[in-house]
Amino acid sequence: MSRPRARQAGIWFGETPAGPKNMITDVAGVKVGHCTMINGSGQLKVGQGPVRTGVTAILPHGRNLFREPVKAAYFDINGCGGLHGSLQIREFGLIDTPIMLTNTMSMGIVSEATIRYMLKSNGKAGLTEDTIIPIVSECDDSFLNDSRGLHVKVEHAYAAIEDAKDTVEEGAVGAGTGMTCYDFKGGIGTASRKLVIAGEQYTIGALVLSNHGDRNELRIDGVPIGANIPPPPKTRVEQGSIVTLIATDAPLDARQLGRIARRTFLGLAATGFRSHNSSGDIAIAFSTANIHERTDEERLLTDQLLQDKDITPLFCATADCSEESVINSIFKAETIEGRDGNTSFALPIDKTLELMKAHGRLLR
Repeated sequence: MSRPRARQAGIWFGETPAGPKNMITDVAGVKVGHCTMINGSGQLKVGQGPVRTGVTAILPHGRNLFREPVKAAYFDINGCGGLHGSLQIREFGLIDTPIMLTNTMSMGIVSEATIRYMLKSNGKAGLTEDTIIPIVSECDDSFLNDSRGLHVKVEHAYAAIEDAKDTVEEGAVGAGTGMTCYDFKGGIGTASRKLVIAGEQYTIGALVLSNHGDRNELRIDGVPIGANIPPPPKTRVEQGSIVTLIATDAPLDARQLGRIARRTFLGLAATGFRSHNSSGDIAIAFSTANIHERTDEERLLTDQLLQDKDITPLFCATADCSEESVINSIFKAETIEGRDGNTSFALPIDKTLELMKAHGRLLR
């Protein structure tokens, strides 16, 4: 029997209604794919395993991103993490490749793989057109994974891109395979919201790669869940990180998307997030509206934008989606034993719901 998502179990995440799937892919055109790598068990033999890692690809739309980039921005509340391509996002406010997630020391090969993948469909890139700068971010899965073995290869990044679809597998999949969140098994989580602004309907969605926090920090709807569940026999040395992606079809420019990206951390804080010293805490936001062809020769391009005075509902939805995505990543993840017997244990859902009910915070 599969583990439920948090909302299915009766957890409350704000008044704004979720999208039909309650996933980032409720934003039309967005697709997500994974390549999950699980191999071997027992004592670590560097280069042989155990392997507990993977790659996740987020495609802002299903067309050629190099030809049709999306407006984007990023924000890091703590910089002990990596985001390849961040300078281009800051300078131009655009993303023109799939957004790739993996483990820390595989960023290089995933960047190379993304470039190679994009070159196949963009024959003028690096010749008469711009070069390709991939967008790749990471979290550290070395507690479970043979990270020194560098097991992620070009073909694994390709597989994640080619797996992209309009539903999202959550938990210990793709880049989330070896991740730990609040000393429970974490990984991939997602959520979405539908809202009406100035008479127009918009969708906003989040996806997280969760790998942060200590057990006693975890809160769900204000209930101190982590502090009421005994700690695991062994915890990781690293303090973890989180990468959050926000997608929307609302017409926003890069400046406004930067404001959206910053609000993700308000939602994370509701789960107990504290941004530890060695944590890489990164948010990327993009909009699928106002897309222009790279080769557009118009000297003046016209975008329709929401006014800042109307943006507050998107801020609120961003926080709610980010919060729910983190809790979904824990609810959906199953226990995984990795190298040297290191184990990231699944959140005990029955105990969690018992605590929620005792605090009067369960919807059913």
